[in-house]
Amino acid sequence: MFGKKKPKIEQPITPEELSRLNDKKMADAEIEHFHVKNDSIEIVKYKKRRRLLSIILSVCIIILLILFIVSTLVTQWGDLIISIDSPAVKKGIVLSEDADFKTQCASLTAEQVKDVTNITYSWLPVDLDTSKDGAHNGKNYVAYTFYCKNNGEVELDYDAVLEITGAAKSADEATRVMIYKNGKGAIYGKGQYKDRSKAETDCTKFVSDKEVYKTSTEKFKVGDIDKYTIVIWIEGNDPECIDDIRNGHVRMRMLFSVRDDEESTAKP
Repeated sequence: MFGKKKPKIEQPITPEELSRLNDKKMADAEIEHFHVKNDSIEIVKYKKRRRLLSIILSVCIIILLILFIVSTLVTQWGDLIISIDSPAVKKGIVLSEDADFKTQCASLTAEQVKDVTNITYSWLPVDLDTSKDGAHNGKNYVAYTFYCKNNGEVELDYDAVLEITGAAKSADEATRVMIYKNGKGAIYGKGQYKDRSKAETDCTKFVSDKEVYKTSTEKFKVGDIDKYTIVIWIEGNDPECIDDIRNGHVRMRMLFSVRDDEESTAKP
C-alpha cells in the first residue's frame, strides 16, 4: 500500500564485526587512560616545579638577608684594613701587630668602634703612638698600631696608600685621620666643603676625595721595619660635623706595594 514503509529487518552481527567493535572499545579505553595518565604526570611535574621554585626563592631571600647582615656588620664606624698586594708579598713584605713579628701576615684588620660621637683632637691621649701595639681604640676613636718589615732577600722600595673605600651619609666630610710613621705624626682631613682646594685649619688636606695619605720608603733593606699608627675620629669642630652625618660610617684600606724590579737593589 502506498505511503507505508517497509519494516527494517535487523541483520545479525557477524563474529568479524563483533571483534572489530571490541577492538575499537579497547582502543578508546586505552586512549582515555593514556590522556588521564599524561595529565597526572603533568600535574606532578607542575607541583615539583612550584616546590623547586619556592625553595630557590627561599634560598635567595636567605642569601640576601645574610649579605645585608654582613654588610651591616662590616660598615660600622672605623672599618680599617691593612693589606699587601701580591707582588709585595712575593718580595717578602710582611705585616704584624707586634714589633718582634712573632705572628706575621699579608693582611690586618683593625677593631671597629660602635656608637661613636664627635670629639676633638685635644681630647685624644698624647701617647697613642707609643702606648700599645695592635688595636687600642678609645670610646670615640679608632687607634691601630702595626709594623711593616722587609722579610725578603733584596733591598727594595715600597709605596703605601691609605684610601677611603666607602662612606655613608657624608661622614668622611668631618673625619680626621692622624698617621704616625716611625714616630712622626700628622693629621689629615678632607678639603673644605665649599672649596676642595683648601684644607681645614687643623689638618693637611687629603691627597684626593678618596686618597687620604701616601707614603714611600726607599732602600728598604732586608730586616728593616717601619712602624705605623693610624687614629681615626669625627672632628667636632669641623663645619660639616652636623646632624646629617649622624649614624654614618667610613671604611678605609691601606695598601702596600713594591716598585719595579729595576728600581730595587740586590742585597750585597
